[in-house]
Amino acid sequence: MAVALPVRKLSVEQLDLQGKRVFLRTDLNVPLANGGVADDSRLRAALRTIQHCLKAGARVILASHLGRPSGKVDPRYSLAPVAKRLAEFLGQPVPLAPDCVGETTEHRAHALEPGACLLLENLRFYPEEEANDPAFAQALARLADVYVNDAFATCHRAHASIVAVTRYLRPAAAGLLMRRELEVLGQVLDRPSRPLVAVLGGAKVADKLALIQHIVARVDSLLIGGAMAFTFLKALGHDPGRSLVEPELVETARKLLAQARARGLQVRLPVDTVVAASPERTEEVRTVNIRQIPPAFMGLDIGPATLARFQEALRPARTVVWNGPMGVFENPVFARGTVELAKAVAGSGAFTVVGGGDTVAAIHRAGVAEKISYVSTAGGAFLAFLAGSELPGVAALTEDL
Repeated sequence: MAVALPVRKLSVEQLDLQGKRVFLRTDLNVPLANGGVADDSRLRAALRTIQHCLKAGARVILASHLGRPSGKVDPRYSLAPVAKRLAEFLGQPVPLAPDCVGETTEHRAHALEPGACLLLENLRFYPEEEANDPAFAQALARLADVYVNDAFATCHRAHASIVAVTRYLRPAAAGLLMRRELEVLGQVLDRPSRPLVAVLGGAKVADKLALIQHIVARVDSLLIGGAMAFTFLKALGHDPGRSLVEPELVETARKLLAQARARGLQVRLPVDTVVAASPERTEEVRTVNIRQIPPAFMGLDIGPATLARFQEALRPARTVVWNGPMGVFENPVFARGTVELAKAVAGSGAFTVVGGGDTVAAIHRAGVAEKISYVSTAGGAFLAFLAGSELPGVAALTEDL
């Protein structure tokens, strides 16, 4: 069952933080390049809660993972560039601890002055983090007096800094970004302005199967594009050529379409597609009817007729939620469907919610990010929440009774 009532979770704003050591779990998992931060959007998203804690007189201990260092120390995944960029944003030093646990780190955490902060080194340098290990969680808990989680994007994972630590460090409150994510997504699920239109794309049905099953009974219109559409088109008897299809999910797709029809929900699928031999072989690109995909070609973007159908479906919408591009938009040859749809979503006049790394990249490419009502920082957690799953990191927070 989804945690759809975020007001029941304790918020950082309800805590007296003066002089307290706050273990602030943030999402500072940013791309690095040439020894620096390549994209600081996640850092910017974390600032509001960090600044709130600092201004309240807390001694802030920042914690995050970065990349996938496979449970061992790897200098390529050090948070040192993050500490440098955060210091620039905050206008004060953000020293990096040499480790995330241990005597030295504990000493530095306990020596912090009110209004100062310390960034722990990468949590995933320890395999115990992803194993949700109790002893590792206790070591993290010894650093602080209270716990705040502002990393919604990782809340679908039961890791030590997300779940186990809250058994030893209470209260466990939601940060400001976490609270906003829960409010917005809870509104989409339980009390949207209607019509509610869901737009789903991306590569695989498997990634969004639970979401589709959950929202079929909740949305007023469902638009499906991207490679995942071809599994549904195969279920309807179309020959997708070499387009990506998940054979094991064709029957499931057929049943989902039948469920939608039974409740009168119109599922809009592509009626034309931009095809080529592969995303890399673009010497012969053409737009074809969905019934006329050449055997040696694959669909790599929605065509103009499909785009027009999707744009029409968006016009009456009062709420739009979108996850997943309409094609291989990283290649400009196959970007038009995604970019133009992004413009249509942004210009719909609806309350618009966009989530997932590729989709967020698409709205930035289209130049409409500022016109989207809410851009979620999450991908997997975004999908899991909207699919009705309980997020371990949210469930672990203290109830606000």
